[in-house]
Order: sequence, then C-alpha cells, then structure tokens
Amino acid sequence: MKTVNTDSSLMLFFKMELEDGTEIESNFDDEPFEFKIGDGSLTMGMEDSLIGKSIDETVSVTLSPDLAFGLPDESNIHAMPVSDFPEDMPPEVNQVIAFDGPDDSEILGTILAIKGDEVEVDFSHPLAGRTINFTAKITDIF
Repeated sequence: MKTVNTDSSLMLFFKMELEDGTEIESNFDDEPFEFKIGDGSLTMGMEDSLIGKSIDETVSVTLSPDLAFGLPDESNIHAMPVSDFPEDMPPEVNQVIAFDGPDDSEILGTILAIKGDEVEVDFSHPLAGRTINFTAKITDIF
C-alpha cells in the first residue's frame, strides 16, 4: 500500500478551521489540491500529519500555533502614516490588507491600531498565534 513520505506528491481535500469552528479555507466542495511535500504549500505541522497515511485516509489534527502559522513577531509590527492608505479605503482595526512587497510580491498586514495619524500594522501571518484544526482526505499519492 502506497503511503505519504517526505518525497511524495499528493492530491487531497482539506479544511482549516479556527478552534471555534470558523472555517478559514476548504476545498471539499471543489477539486482536490495537488502539491509536493516540502514545497511550502502547507505548514510543516500539516505536512507532518500526512506522513505515513494512505489513499482514502482522513486526517484530523489540532495544530498549536508553532505547528500551524507560527507566533506573532513583535519585530513585524510597523507604524505607517494614515496618509499611506487610499482615502476611499480608510484603515480599520483587524482589517487584513495586501501591501506591495519586494520583487512585486504581496505581503499581508493586519491593522492592530489607529493612533492619531499613525496606523499600527502587524506583518506576521494573519493566522499567527492561532490554533488550527486541520482535516484532510488523501485522494492520490504519486
């Protein structure tokens, strides 16, 4: 029987939820997701939960923040002038915004606070510090 190992490519259905059951992402009503273990598509904790599993097997794990999206990093919090935000899209606390990053990439930032003319933005992953419930059903291993 073929099982997932550290060199596997696979297809699966998956769902990520917060501890309170709020769904973050799911493809169970769509096409299976194809990826290779170690390509960075899933967190290390998610990938580790798949190792040794076989086709048609379902995995359900609760991942602590360090195994999911990491912990918030104080050095990722930056103050930006309110004037850097478009007038027709004023910043709001808890809003997640895509900012231009190096090499034409996008970096997500979460608005933590608005203090006068400054906006405090956390560039840690928006799910950093959160416990994640991860469920996956493996449909193919190759």
